[in-house]
Amino acid sequence: MDELLDDLLKKIENGTYPPGSQLPSGRALADSYDVSQSTISRAVARLRHQGVLVGRPGRGVFVAEPGAH
Repeated sequence: MDELLDDLLKKIENGTYPPGSQLPSGRALADSYDVSQSTISRAVARLRHQGVLVGRPGRGVFVAEPGAH
């Protein structure tokens, strides 16, 4: 899972997923990384805990705006 976290963080840092943008669905991420959805869920939960991502109920998971955490 560390490689997955590193790659997601790189994509956030390089602007693939800029602040305020919505991440692809868990299913889409699982397919693109060839991992289970539960692995994606754990990675997203860790990044949410770190303040990198924010969940918006009924809308999805988004990259946190700078200074929002």
